[in-house]
Amino acid sequence: MPEVICNTSPLQYLHQIGQLSILPALVGSIIVPPAVIVELDAGIAKGLDLPQPENLKWVKIQAPISAMAASLITDLGPGESQVLMLALEKPGSIALLDDALARRVATANGIPIKGTLGLLLEAKRAGHLSEVRPSLDGLQEQGFRLAAQTRDAVLKLAGES
Repeated sequence: MPEVICNTSPLQYLHQIGQLSILPALVGSIIVPPAVIVELDAGIAKGLDLPQPENLKWVKIQAPISAMAASLITDLGPGESQVLMLALEKPGSIALLDDALARRVATANGIPIKGTLGLLLEAKRAGHLSEVRPSLDGLQEQGFRLAAQTRDAVLKLAGES
């Protein structure tokens, strides 16, 4: 199993819809960079319901060794930047990202990606979810940006259209 490096949004949204447990069920353990912890802690300080990865046994917190990718990702936030730096340092790893620009940068650099929606589809295929639709509804209630055509495509892939 390749190493999985996770950004803030998959942790945030899966936690907020009560589906955070699909992460360890699907991938075993994940790596979370320190910038993601800082982003989550900032949200918690504002009163948001967010996970604390440092308290999860299946999370390893690891900082990038170098800033070799810094010039490639100047328009991204610290969490996305550190996820991509770690992914470049760990060839073959998978980056869990929802941000469109971060996903484009990852793809351009040959980094395999997966997002929250892909995780939900994989969880259904693996039998961890009976339906994807309630999770999509929950994501939208939490403010997850989901275009109507993307929602329809996900439901079709899940066999729920």
